[in-house]
Formats: sequence, structure tokens, C-alpha cells
Amino acid sequence: MKRTMLLAMATFTLAGSALAAAPGQIGDPVKGKQIVDTVCAACHGADGNSVAAANPTLAGQSPQYLYNQLKAFKSGQRKNPTMLGMASTLSDDDMRNVATYFGEQKVKDREATDKTLLPLGAKVYRVGNAATHVPACMACHGPSGKGLPDEFPRLGSQHAGYVAKQLADFKAGADRKNPIMADIASRMTDEEMKAVADYISGLR
Repeated sequence: MKRTMLLAMATFTLAGSALAAAPGQIGDPVKGKQIVDTVCAACHGADGNSVAAANPTLAGQSPQYLYNQLKAFKSGQRKNPTMLGMASTLSDDDMRNVATYFGEQKVKDREATDKTLLPLGAKVYRVGNAATHVPACMACHGPSGKGLPDEFPRLGSQHAGYVAKQLADFKAGADRKNPIMADIASRMTDEEMKAVADYISGLR
């Protein structure tokens, strides 16, 4: 009888713990906020909405994706001197906590900066370019740019300048090492990259 009661209590406790963790949580957002306020906020904003196009907005991003990027920076797999220095000070739990905090924040809507590019940007994002074998961006990142959590990042409302730079880096094989994106970017013109980056910034 006593054994049965103990098993029942253990089961209830585990179930309660599982319910307490929100979907997508991989860490403690409260602890994450403490780190963000002292380490990350200067570049990415206290709520993950950066004000400078050079620094990506992290609010609303998949926690697992953010965690994977922090690990890549820390290991040097993704090369960025600034982020290497920042990530090097974080433990694995710290990275999980920061990623969870940013993932819970609400992303602020943006508008395309050059509306003359929207028709081309919409075409590349939604249809691609059959002539040069560029696939539609939304195939992986979704119609509204919300991405596929853990696998493909959220792009909607991201800074156009940041998106354009990432595409250029993929094309050049610089900071970003991703065979799929490198191949796609290598087939895109500079005009297409700028246009789709502008279109992405206005996605909701």
C-alpha cells in the first residue's frame, strides 16, 4: 500500500513538472533575464528587439534555435569575434536560460524600408526563381516568416539589413556555414537578396 502511494505521488510530481514547463522552454526565463540585462541587452535590447540593423532581433525566436546558435558561437563553428567573447562566458544552463527568455518575448512589427522592392521580394520569398533554381523561402520559413521551430529560424519582422548581410555571408562562405543556405544564396542576385530581405522585414 505504501509503495503504491509513493509511486502515485512520484507520478503526480513528474506530471506537474511537465505541465509547468511551457512549450518551447528549455531553461529558466527568469534567470535568463538576469543574464540578458547584464550581457545581451546593449546589442539585442532588453526585450530582444534590437534597434540597430547590425544586431538581430531575437524576440520570439525558437529557444532551441537560439541555444544552438550560442553553442556554435562558443565553439567557433560560427565565426563572430564579438559573439565568441559573449558566449564564452556562458555555461550551458546560461545559454538555455537566455534562449528561453528571448523566445518568450514579443517581436515588434516592422515595415519594409524600400517598398519599390516588395514585388520582387514577394516573388522570391513565395515562389522563388525557377530559372536559377532558387526555391521559395517560405518552404522552410513559412508564409508569415515564423519558421519551423528548432530547424529553421523565424524571419518575420527581422531587420532587413541583417537578413541581407546573412544572405551575403552565406553566399561568400564567411561567418555562416550552412550548405543548404550557401547553395541557395549562391544562385541569388544582389537585387534579389536585398528585395527579399526588405519583404521579410515586413512579414507578420
